[in-house]
Amino acid sequence: MNDIRRTILWVIFGFSLVMLWDQWQVHNGRQPTFLPSAKPPAAAPADPAAAGGAAGASGVPSAAAGSAAPAGTPPTAAATAAAAATSEKVQVQTDVYNAVLDGQGGTLSRLELSQYIEEKERTGLMPWFRRITGQAEVPVRDHPVLLMDDASPATRYLAQTGLLNPVAGGGAFPTHLSLMAVKPGPYKLAEGQNQLDVVFESQPAGGIKYVKTYQFRRGDYVIRVKHDVVNVSDQPREPQLYMQLTRHGADQGGSMFGTSTFSGPAVYTNEKKFHKVSFADISKNKAELPPAAQDGWIAMVQHYFASAWLLNLPGSDNLKREFRVSDLGSNQYAISMVASLPSLAPGATQTVESSLFAGPADEKKLEVLAPGLELIKDYGIFAIISKPLYWLLDKLHSLLGNWGWAIVALVVLLKAAFYWLNAKAYASMAKMKKINPRIMEMRERLKDKPQEMQQEMMRIYRDEKVNPLGGCFPIVIQIPVFIALYWVLLSSVEMRHAPWILWIRDLSAPDPWFILPLVMTGTTLLQTWLNPTPPDPLQARLMWIMPLAFSVMFFIFPAGLVLYWITNNILSIAQQWFINKRLGVLGK
Repeated sequence: MNDIRRTILWVIFGFSLVMLWDQWQVHNGRQPTFLPSAKPPAAAPADPAAAGGAAGASGVPSAAAGSAAPAGTPPTAAATAAAAATSEKVQVQTDVYNAVLDGQGGTLSRLELSQYIEEKERTGLMPWFRRITGQAEVPVRDHPVLLMDDASPATRYLAQTGLLNPVAGGGAFPTHLSLMAVKPGPYKLAEGQNQLDVVFESQPAGGIKYVKTYQFRRGDYVIRVKHDVVNVSDQPREPQLYMQLTRHGADQGGSMFGTSTFSGPAVYTNEKKFHKVSFADISKNKAELPPAAQDGWIAMVQHYFASAWLLNLPGSDNLKREFRVSDLGSNQYAISMVASLPSLAPGATQTVESSLFAGPADEKKLEVLAPGLELIKDYGIFAIISKPLYWLLDKLHSLLGNWGWAIVALVVLLKAAFYWLNAKAYASMAKMKKINPRIMEMRERLKDKPQEMQQEMMRIYRDEKVNPLGGCFPIVIQIPVFIALYWVLLSSVEMRHAPWILWIRDLSAPDPWFILPLVMTGTTLLQTWLNPTPPDPLQARLMWIMPLAFSVMFFIFPAGLVLYWITNNILSIAQQWFINKRLGVLGK
């Protein structure tokens, strides 16, 4: 029984590490090692004009998106390409953004987060390790994180808005494909200036003129966007305002166990709460969206960063909105929020205030922007445990001023909380270690009588009051807590490029000199020595070989996770050593 228990635990532990390693490859933009996706990356269209046309035409919410098609015919591919060629592009610079706004629809077509730098190639032994493990070299990239871009279909990620005419035959209103004139700058946030406005104005279309004002604020990852809809006709108009996020459906490698953070669209309403929408479901026309509501927002989520359209400002609270998704072809997808505006009298202007969040998924800042917005930070299946763990980790960081030491302190508190539970497990293992010589002698004596051997083994367990599974259950019930902490460390943007001590300059990246993985390997082997030796010689050898084999995976794990495991191992060793010594089984 003890042998079976140990074997099962090793298999579970080993397979879990394989999955974590596989998905860490995905997080770093590489192909999975063990579970490669069967879906090949979509090829970029050969004709740029056709690519632009496909994105533009389908980008307007349509019947394929699960709602009535807007009246009017979307621009053709040729018209879209011509508009793009003649539109004016404005470069906007603030203390947190380097942005490009396109005169075609006043679209946000490029966005760099100037205070977040792309991953650099690691120093030390990492280049050598990549070569011997067959991984691609990571080039040095010291430029800002590029969140949005329109350089090619393979990287396309845009924030778009426009107007729809729900009346059949009423003529098309200005959309995200319409040419808009931009008012003269400046377009750079000057020293001492706290706000920068960029105004786009369309020509009348269908009797409607559309004026869009972007408002950038110092130190703020929320862009205020004001929509002025002017009826220049002599008849009432009933326009609909849509806000849309268009993104390439980058192949994320996939995982049947959900060990990678989510990338893709998300939607929230007070009734249906937070809901992720996978690119695959959009392609299969199986996306589940909430019904029309008076509240809610849409988002595009990825590891560490996100964007979201919000309609939670004064003047926009009671607007009824629909939620739509679109497969634009060429591995392009869109999620849209369509708000119905009140009937607009001739000469009247309707103003709608909105917000575009685009930046790091900082949980504390997200939760004050809109209900449920902090949920775009992906905690996996144990979010209910991860959230309080993050809160505690953040409090420890506020106290200690270093995320590495906060991780150490958090593990100490967790070990203290589970002290008596672990004590029962280690005491059971110590008793098993104590009677192990008797078990081995008995197995050798009765090796040709398996049934009698099993009966004798159970008698020894009963006489010595030892439960073979006693060391398993207390550890198993702690697994959700440890997995939840893994997600906290993996998902928190605060860990990105956060230093600890000496050579550890980035807790979200592997240790460049492999010192932490080697220490972790040593502590794991010491734990193996403290555990009971299996009577079976093959299992006894596996007990020493498997920690060495699986420790290799920790060489590419982020340093913060390895630090967590080392701290946990050291505290476990101390507690187990004390119990073994008290029961007189140390070194047996």
